[in-house]
Amino acid sequence: MKNYKLILQYDGTNYAGWQIQFNAISVQGILQDNISLIINESINLIGAGRTDSGVHALGQTANFRTEKVLDLYRFKHSLNSIIPRDIAVKSIVEVGEDFHSRYDAVKRSYIYLISKGKSPFYDKYSWWYHGPLNCDKLNSLSEYLIGEKNFTAFSRKASETENKFCHIHNIRWKDWMGHLIFYVEADRYLHGMVRTIVGTLLHALKLNLNIDYLSSVINSKDRESAGEAVPAKGLFLYKVKY
Repeated sequence: MKNYKLILQYDGTNYAGWQIQFNAISVQGILQDNISLIINESINLIGAGRTDSGVHALGQTANFRTEKVLDLYRFKHSLNSIIPRDIAVKSIVEVGEDFHSRYDAVKRSYIYLISKGKSPFYDKYSWWYHGPLNCDKLNSLSEYLIGEKNFTAFSRKASETENKFCHIHNIRWKDWMGHLIFYVEADRYLHGMVRTIVGTLLHALKLNLNIDYLSSVINSKDRESAGEAVPAKGLFLYKVKY
């Protein structure tokens, strides 16, 4: 049995997220159907992260197993030629049969892009924030979230998993060409967690709240205590590390 690992990029605007869903178009569904068509064999495409509706990816990782020996150059070319223009296969390599793109991942990183002003070129891929932005203050607040914590307050109430502990390894904000970029790297994430973290930090900035506010949100384990989640269109799955 052969096992192939893909690195993917996609614009999530027109999709109901990565994961296959009933009566909805998903990135996983489009890719899985077209891979099966090319190799004439039903496959199960496994993704490293379940990006939500409207969320994009710069470095999604996926893998599938097949009995076929593929010409990787021809396969990549064929797949890219038939999938929609808003999905792209950047690379494909053969990996060990035991490799699992989701369970073997040790760190996943996301970025969130905020525009400081209106731009038709960034409208689909960033959120225009109407208010002052202080990068130093945001970085100071964000440091409190580093480490292993219970992020129940930052997840959707209908979150599927019972384990709400996540370990954030790195988190920071950076000014860049009229934008503010939020970066976070963690071992795992809860449903809606990144967008809620961004919204909560911006809420703290707006009201000049300090780390005590973030501490109270964490300790409350109550979604209502955190800030409003920011729109999906500014969020990108950046990289998956193994």
